[in-house]
Amino acid sequence: MAFIHGITGYFLPFVVILTLLVFVHEMGHFLIARRNGVKVEIFSIGFGPELFGWTAKSGTRWKISALPLGGYVKMYGDTDAASTGVEDSHPMTAEEEAVSFHHKRVGQRAAIVAGGPLSNFLFAILLLSALYMTVGQPYTLPSVASVQPDSAAAEAGLQPGDLVKSVDGKPIARFQDLQRIIQSSAGQHLSMVVARDGSDMTIEVTPKVNEFTDHFGNHQRVGLLGVTSSQMKVIKLDPANAIGQAVTETWDLCVGTLHAVGQMIAGTRGTEEIGGILRIASMSGQVAQDGFAAQVWFVALLSINLGLINLFPIPVLDGGHLMFYAAEALRGRPLGKRVQEYGSMAGLAAVLALMVFATWNDLVQMHVFQFFASLIS
Repeated sequence: MAFIHGITGYFLPFVVILTLLVFVHEMGHFLIARRNGVKVEIFSIGFGPELFGWTAKSGTRWKISALPLGGYVKMYGDTDAASTGVEDSHPMTAEEEAVSFHHKRVGQRAAIVAGGPLSNFLFAILLLSALYMTVGQPYTLPSVASVQPDSAAAEAGLQPGDLVKSVDGKPIARFQDLQRIIQSSAGQHLSMVVARDGSDMTIEVTPKVNEFTDHFGNHQRVGLLGVTSSQMKVIKLDPANAIGQAVTETWDLCVGTLHAVGQMIAGTRGTEEIGGILRIASMSGQVAQDGFAAQVWFVALLSINLGLINLFPIPVLDGGHLMFYAAEALRGRPLGKRVQEYGSMAGLAAVLALMVFATWNDLVQMHVFQFFASLIS
């Protein structure tokens, strides 16, 4: 029974969510490729042997493959699914070059590659917009209802009734905006402008470090200010405001993620937050039990992260291809074949190392090593 529950409660939600996001990502590549006259030979959800599929009139083979951990679009002339090179076993005719990805202008190739991440961002914006129009968006005024004793807020002199207007020059419209900045600024000095008794004043504050394990088993290190706000409500937004808030939320999540990555590189933030497939599968199962709104939010969050990660300038990722195309545009000619090959190998090694590291973190967070140690102790 536990095995069946694991399949239905965790594995299936994970596969459904991942398949949806991969389809959206690859469809972005596909649509812009077709728009630019590139022939797409294969559109695959998953890797490995084909389970089933069909061939469209355009010649594209649409298929579902055995390993549901990604997908790819193979365009005419590619040597592989990652578009890392062009087949040169025989010279192409003019008709073949016209539909070959590698014979398109550098701007066209860049647009096709960028189409995947862009579609993930647009999909997230669509989901969040629909959520804000139907269920509504939580909205809390950035006013201080209470200040906890011995907190960072108390030490800085914040008082009940203060209205936070900006933090380090960033305007604060909602209490959630304040939370987002504080949580990513543990131990960092911040300058906060608050309105008190009809006038503005500047307060210097340093959020305290709060470390805990969330209900997904993730170790978190966040900043804590020590204030609450009681003026919370859920507001259904009109289409224009819903889209605007969705775009803002998507942008803020991207900036927050990049800020966290920068902190990890600088060594001011732990790397235990980096999770992989196992943690995503666990979270998918948890969110599947938390209601429709939580599921939509989670899918939007993953879509944003998928788009952002693919834009990292690492060869074999979309961002790596865009980096090569940028160099080609500046030089007026492509980088040497050997440079691209070495870059791709280094990028693949980096991605594999990151996957191994993320999986290690997952196993540690899920106490797998402790479990096996208890069996032999």
